[in-house]
Amino acid sequence: MATPLGLSSSLFSSRIHTTLSVSPIHRKESNRRRIILVTAAGGGGKPTILVAEKLGQAGIDLLKKHANVDCSYDLSLEELCTKISLCDALIVRSGTKVGRDVFESSRGRLKVVGRAGVGIDNVDLAAATEYGCLVVNAPAANTVAAAEHGIALLTAMARNVAQADASIKAGKWMRNKYVGVSLVGKTLAVLGFGKVGSEVARRARGLGMHVITHDPYAPADRARAIGVELVSFEVAISTADFISLHLPLTAATSKMLNDETFARMKRGVRIVNVARGGVIDEDALLRALDSGIVAQAALDVFTVEPPVKDNKLVLHESVTATPHLGASTMEAQEGVAVEIAEAVVGALRGELAATAVNAPMVPPEVLRELKPYVVLAEKLGRLAVQLVTGGSGVDAVKVTYASSRSPDDLDTRLLRAMVIKGLIEPISSVFINLVNSDYVAKQRGVKISEERMVLDGSPEDPIEYITVRIANVESRFASALSESGEIKVEGRVKQGVPSLTKVGLFGVDVSLEGSVILCRQVDQPGMIGKVGGILGDENVNVSFMSVGRIAPGKQAVMAIGVDEQPSKETLKKIGDISAIEEFVFLKL
Repeated sequence: MATPLGLSSSLFSSRIHTTLSVSPIHRKESNRRRIILVTAAGGGGKPTILVAEKLGQAGIDLLKKHANVDCSYDLSLEELCTKISLCDALIVRSGTKVGRDVFESSRGRLKVVGRAGVGIDNVDLAAATEYGCLVVNAPAANTVAAAEHGIALLTAMARNVAQADASIKAGKWMRNKYVGVSLVGKTLAVLGFGKVGSEVARRARGLGMHVITHDPYAPADRARAIGVELVSFEVAISTADFISLHLPLTAATSKMLNDETFARMKRGVRIVNVARGGVIDEDALLRALDSGIVAQAALDVFTVEPPVKDNKLVLHESVTATPHLGASTMEAQEGVAVEIAEAVVGALRGELAATAVNAPMVPPEVLRELKPYVVLAEKLGRLAVQLVTGGSGVDAVKVTYASSRSPDDLDTRLLRAMVIKGLIEPISSVFINLVNSDYVAKQRGVKISEERMVLDGSPEDPIEYITVRIANVESRFASALSESGEIKVEGRVKQGVPSLTKVGLFGVDVSLEGSVILCRQVDQPGMIGKVGGILGDENVNVSFMSVGRIAPGKQAVMAIGVDEQPSKETLKKIGDISAIEEFVFLKL
């Protein structure tokens, strides 16, 4: 009587490995009864984290509480590629290049790359995204340290501290040679008004400097709030007495300061760089120093690190150089270690990362507000796809967000990603996150459309409900179909808990925790007691139970939340109840 049933990989258009086990279908032809068991497979054990560069002990200790930690420093590329296939996460500083070959060598196991610091130019973000690997950094912990070092270089350069120190240690006393310049009243142009740039600006104003900034992404009101004027790039470089660089190294910023830009600067300008070496054309800077266009430069970073021993720029008398010490304070080192450890561990747990750099940046306060809705979105996707008949191909999914907020106040990218995660992960070996969700969906020929329904009422809660529909498929549970023939599930967040509130045309109310049993039955007295009694006799704890019906005495759908997976015998007993026409067990 039982017929084996497998879940076909044709649910998506590319070849995938099934990670679902499905129980046989039991049918009573006379009662049109279908009993289906679907469970998701999972693995256990601690993840493995490879720490490829020196990290503060506090960070290492935190990692060891949650993972197996392999601290292997100074690895060659070949050694790194060999190790990475056994690792779930990788933590580096600026000295390790994490390119496409590393992601390819991981064979899909690498889930997170943590950059202990701000800059991520040593990580191939395109390859990371393609392979579904989240890249996180630690931008906050070393902000103050980098800003302080920028100010230290600014003042040391202005007063020739390094040169005078070397001179006096050589037995010379050259007061007249090392006369400096004052900072008070001088104009400082801060190029890049992010975390470090804004902190440098605050401190420079405290020194009595007039501070201007150029950053195409910085809001003018944020600059005004600390007394800084937001100007164009041309105004910044042409009017500044001092220029401080705080830019990431990108295709747009590479060699931003070059022969052409130096020629447009005020003669005698002084330049500080604690950002990235590649932002300055070093040969052009050397020429500008020799010609007097640039009076002095203070450099903490270089295009190639460490620079060669006979580097003319480092040896130039008008250059103050330090070996990439921006984040090198005891406090910052420990802070960065803890920050990146927390980010990596959280990402491995599936938590939302506010410091993700190859995914849309979501402010921490938004993450906190959306957290239960993120869980709801994934659960609805996971529930919907398990209702699809194995031979059906999923190619059209529609997600509806009902909210009292205006569309501009509701960013749904994270929610869409979690719906995709729920749809694809249960029937695939692919790891889905905010980074690669759209990419993976497109690869598998799944079109995700979104609809926003604006409701009247208070916008206190970001979302009233989320609906997921899958079109052009057959359903394992006929009652999950809407009037238009789509699989339809709907959910809300109630008191912080994600809940299933509608299946097809039937309203239900069950917490999306543990497992769910959906039953279509003839609406008659005693059904809740009969099903609950069977589960209780088999020691299966019921967490929630609700019934939605079309009309009294007609069809109804019972939704039951259970903490444990019922045995096949228990499910068969439920199926033997004559009033039950079909039911499905889903492990979420």
